[in-house]
Amino acid sequence: MNISNKRVKTLKFDRSVPKQIFEHLRDEIVSMELAPGMMISETSLAEKFGVSRTPVREALFKLNSMGFVEVRPQRGTFVSHLSMPKILEARFIREALELAVVAKIAETADNAFIAHCEAIIKEQEQAAAEHQPMLFQALDDKFHNALADQTQFPKLSQLIEAEKGHMDRVRNLSLKEIRGQYEVVLKQHKAILEAIKTRDPEQARKAMETHMHEVFTILELAPANHPEYFSEE
Repeated sequence: MNISNKRVKTLKFDRSVPKQIFEHLRDEIVSMELAPGMMISETSLAEKFGVSRTPVREALFKLNSMGFVEVRPQRGTFVSHLSMPKILEARFIREALELAVVAKIAETADNAFIAHCEAIIKEQEQAAAEHQPMLFQALDDKFHNALADQTQFPKLSQLIEAEKGHMDRVRNLSLKEIRGQYEVVLKQHKAILEAIKTRDPEQARKAMETHMHEVFTILELAPANHPEYFSEE
């Protein structure tokens, strides 16, 4: 299956063209709008964005280096299948970072930050009530980004974002199918924030560790429900 060549996105002037095309494709791959195994046409993308094929190739090269697409000689470029080793590696790296994040901010978080996180959780509750999985996922990212930003380490959010894309593909797949996932995530977010509010770094680490391990539950279900999306590597 090939992606449509319909033009759907207007480029902006605040970022480079290859970066915008990369971000657009990455979002569609992570959201599972572009399913594993789908062919990506350089020509169709160039027409969609109204650009030459050069920035498209740059974007695809970066996606390939991150494992989101694969180039098959004489056949074309395809969205990569979900890889269990990549997912488990990403979960390991992200867990190490996120546990360090909550332990640090449990010692320094102020009332304004806590109120901000509580507001995000309320938005998530509303998204869950309306069964909006993509909005719920976006708010999940917003919650974790808020935690990372609170450390005052500018590169931290970028490091976490770079590692979690492969996990997010499975998470988005599960959110579309498992309504109970909403309640699980909300409960875990509240536990993390409660530990931060009580200034308990060790409990914050434990709560985040529980949250990060939730991916194992998803991994048990997703391959069985969608074997066509997963590779054996």
